[in-house]
Amino acid sequence: MATYALVLFTFLALVSSQAFASDPSPLQDFCVADNKTEVFVNGLVCKNPKYVKPEDFFFSGLDKAGDTSKNLGSSVNLVNVDKLAGLNTLGISLARIDFAPNGGLNPPHIHPRATEVLTVMEGTLYVGFVTSAPEFKLFSKVLNKGDVFVFPKGLIHFQFNFGAVPAVAFAGLSSQNPGLVTVANAVFGSNPPISDDVLAKAFQLDKKTVDWLQAQFSNSN
Repeated sequence: MATYALVLFTFLALVSSQAFASDPSPLQDFCVADNKTEVFVNGLVCKNPKYVKPEDFFFSGLDKAGDTSKNLGSSVNLVNVDKLAGLNTLGISLARIDFAPNGGLNPPHIHPRATEVLTVMEGTLYVGFVTSAPEFKLFSKVLNKGDVFVFPKGLIHFQFNFGAVPAVAFAGLSSQNPGLVTVANAVFGSNPPISDDVLAKAFQLDKKTVDWLQAQFSNSN
């Protein structure tokens, strides 16, 4: 009976830890990140509340357009805990995304620790995400000013401006540090590189094509 109870307790503990796995929740009013400490924890150490200032909860600059002149024609300004210490333990961050006209792209990517909800402020965007195996189903939509779309945590998603004018979107993310894995950069631009034998077989390409792709993405990192 004792063994059964122990197994049941262990199972419930594992299920509970998975069900509630997310950014650490605050056990006080706030936990402003102490970026000067050398202590490493899951998240960031709290600053002594005696030394917290209004500036710890403040960020300025999302009114400014980002530089969209680079290859992909997009710019992301992410306000996470690294830029706004007061976000620590609050499980949220914010981003401004600017898109050049006629093809500005926020390429297929993943946020391993966050769901994203995006609203278009200016312009028109084609957005979407792809579900996991075995369906790999694409859910996509054309968004206009004022429209909102949600990208579930951990799924590949993208935003593309096919309009003739610049586009601007704001995104809320359910983590103080959502993380970013851009698919093409991760696969073809890893350091050290993934073997071209592996990538050639995975993508059904010849190795010369794989080597060329790796050269492009290693130069972009």
